[in-house]
Amino acid sequence: MERDTTERDTTKRRATTRVDRARPTRKRWIKAATAVAGVTVCLATATVGHAVNDARRAAPSTGSPSPAPDDTWTSRDAAAYWTADRMAAAAPAGSDTPARPAAPTPSTATTRSAVPKGTAAAARAGRTARHFNGIPSVGVLFSVDGDAKAHHCTASVVHSPHGNLILTAGHCNPGTRAAFVPQYRSGAATQPYGVWAIERSFAYPGRGTTGAGADLDFAFATVAPGEDGDTIEDVTGGNTLSPTPGYTNDVTVIGYPNVRNDPEDRAVRCATRTSRLTGTRELRMECGGFYGGTSGSPWLSDFDEESRTGRVIGLIGGLNGGGPKGPDADRISYSPYFGSKVLNLYARAAQK
Repeated sequence: MERDTTERDTTKRRATTRVDRARPTRKRWIKAATAVAGVTVCLATATVGHAVNDARRAAPSTGSPSPAPDDTWTSRDAAAYWTADRMAAAAPAGSDTPARPAAPTPSTATTRSAVPKGTAAAARAGRTARHFNGIPSVGVLFSVDGDAKAHHCTASVVHSPHGNLILTAGHCNPGTRAAFVPQYRSGAATQPYGVWAIERSFAYPGRGTTGAGADLDFAFATVAPGEDGDTIEDVTGGNTLSPTPGYTNDVTVIGYPNVRNDPEDRAVRCATRTSRLTGTRELRMECGGFYGGTSGSPWLSDFDEESRTGRVIGLIGGLNGGGPKGPDADRISYSPYFGSKVLNLYARAAQK
């Protein structure tokens, strides 16, 4: 049984007080950076573009990161635009496709996608994520593009030289006037760690949710400084990006189902063990409650309850946008395997 943690619940506008946590040491980052530098895959083959939903529009073919939706789009602008009323009024995303499926209804309960035999029964007998107050380094994405008007994906802060990077699934589209809201609190007059403007996103044009593209279903984005010049990592802390050490790992998964799928509109967490998704180079885990909106949820190894950070070795994404269809959609989740590709993309994004 997971033990409860006492979470800070403040109503200050943009809490600029740092998280009471153990800061990552420079030695720790240098070790990660050395691993990145040792990767032999050339960045020239890792063309990046705007993280988009492949089902909605084609990815850019240029080798440059996507531009900011508006050169003047700052975190002050994001906080002014994404008010409590606007967040509450934002229509839930009509679809998280090809992201995490919505909660099944009687009419879709018999619809199944190909999953290994026996997983359905095992998943039903497994654990279920619990609601909690969230952690500072994990939050939601808001944007105004298309049907992505409500928080439609989950993202997490990753430790970087400039302290300005977040990680999410590659099929998540930050879009226009995009914002990252760490430790999002539904209905709060002010968010505990503010509202932050997303500047640029980095993803592989070849990413997708089927075939080889599913193995590239991850993306990074840079976040604009806060109104007082702080970086997002200064305020929330960050998790350390790490290569996936193998298919069997104990992880804590934290995400935000959107209100269409989970009326509580709160963070959920689950401690579980990963395994290999049969026939792929992806990971899978079993835990109920990860409905639409949880795409991009970090899989944290060595999660520390005191610092509320860990090593991110995966995220909800990959095949079918991160899980099967049908009655077990929320109970079985997938993740791309983090190897040289994600490290190369991180190295590119971390330069900005």
